[in-house]
Amino acid sequence: MSSTTLTYTDDACYKAMLARDARFDGSFFTGVTSTGIYCRPICKVRIPKRENCQFYRLPVQAEAAGFRPCLRCRPELAPHSGSAAPHGDGRAWSSQDASHILARQAAQLLDSPEGWGDEAPGIERLAQRLGVTDRHVRRIFEAEFGVSPLRYLQTRRLLSAKQWLTDTDLSMTQIAGLSGFNSVRRFNTAFSEHYGLNPSQLRRHRADAPPRDSNGILIRAAYRPPYDVAAMVGFHCKRMLGGVEAMTVAGNATQFGRTLRIEHAGKIYRGWMWGQFVEARHVVEMRVSDSLLGCLPVVTTRLRAMLDLDADPMAINAVLDPLFPDAGGLRVPGTMDGFELAVRAILGQQITIAAARTITQRLVDRFGEDLQTPIAQLTRLFPSAHVLAQVSGEGLGQLGIVKQRQTAIGALANAVMEQRVQLVAGADVQANIAALKELPGIGDWTAQYIAMRALRWPDAFPAGDVALQKAMGVQGNRTAAKDALERSEPFKPWRSYAVLRAWSTLGDSAKVKPDVAKL
Repeated sequence: MSSTTLTYTDDACYKAMLARDARFDGSFFTGVTSTGIYCRPICKVRIPKRENCQFYRLPVQAEAAGFRPCLRCRPELAPHSGSAAPHGDGRAWSSQDASHILARQAAQLLDSPEGWGDEAPGIERLAQRLGVTDRHVRRIFEAEFGVSPLRYLQTRRLLSAKQWLTDTDLSMTQIAGLSGFNSVRRFNTAFSEHYGLNPSQLRRHRADAPPRDSNGILIRAAYRPPYDVAAMVGFHCKRMLGGVEAMTVAGNATQFGRTLRIEHAGKIYRGWMWGQFVEARHVVEMRVSDSLLGCLPVVTTRLRAMLDLDADPMAINAVLDPLFPDAGGLRVPGTMDGFELAVRAILGQQITIAAARTITQRLVDRFGEDLQTPIAQLTRLFPSAHVLAQVSGEGLGQLGIVKQRQTAIGALANAVMEQRVQLVAGADVQANIAALKELPGIGDWTAQYIAMRALRWPDAFPAGDVALQKAMGVQGNRTAAKDALERSEPFKPWRSYAVLRAWSTLGDSAKVKPDVAKL
């Protein structure tokens, strides 16, 4: 099959539609020729006849063929297809098919709202980031996806706008700006030409209008089952910092949230988010404070990353199930703040999770920033890079932080401020791993752990992790790290997921994490 077509056969897609199988949600979209509408596989409408169905990998391909998004199943809520993530065939993250990989990297960059600084993404900047010519970017992108990069970006923007039109009461001006349009007029024109109705008409006829709530803006995000919600919630709960993060249990529902500081487009936004998994519908519903409106696309992207909502369990399980057959719902926990995650990784070197949490809590209590929220448990922001860059070694030492980690935290804070290190999804993985390992006190374990959780690299592998070595049966070997790397080869390109599964086989036993770093 060509790269512009589906991984699955059309007949397989139709069978998934008949079953309304949520495992395929976002993996393909069905254009119905009798209605001119395209839907998710889980759509509740009557199943169309097979001869009226055409199948597409991405929404932009369905829209380029003349189909409009369904107002009931709402394709904009579907898990992302992982246009830049590895396929189950393992081609990504390898040296094979360079054009295929480059096109997917281009799509990933276009999907990242915070990878472009203060400027809007464009073909010239995209080509510069990839190290190729404008013409080459267009050629490989159209060969891979069947549409131009600009059309891909336009569809992403319009689907985001459609989500906010349906789920929020934001003004047209606010939605136009968040979607990347310079004016309401341009937004209205693009929306009307693309979907055959203007934004105001869509809002008036929305079938799934949100309940009015003065506490924040609603974000909805779907995921593919199986998803081990208890494991994800438990992972974050064990590392929860008082004042910054909180969790409550009411009946069968676990609600969770945290405070946020986000720097975006030259501004700093402070606020909070609070929500829960709705497992019956395979969706997360989150309220975000109005103060974060200006960076809402970034919040949405980071939420999906923190909970790993876009993972494709079928592709991952095809590689890992032979060795880890009972962990198909495990996801790789991400973060809402890459710098915070990196600091926590440094503080977690060579000690248990509980000990690392205690020391990190002291850091938050001493150097964090107060924040008023309507949620009693959320009162504090994690210290920023600017603050920690100015803290003396003595100040950190008073918290029980040893000298090596004092130096590492200061170096990391300065590297982030000077943009020598970018700790966001979509950043250059290998360049950032190398930059991290150049910093004092940061070795391969820490860099790989940060790549796994902050950079969202699915093939990260902290070979020096003692618990990982134990799970892989090489602990105590003279060359344990090398042996672990060799045994990890069959896990490619999903070694980050293999790490989580290996850890899970050890239950709740304490994990000691070594690091080989410059002193």
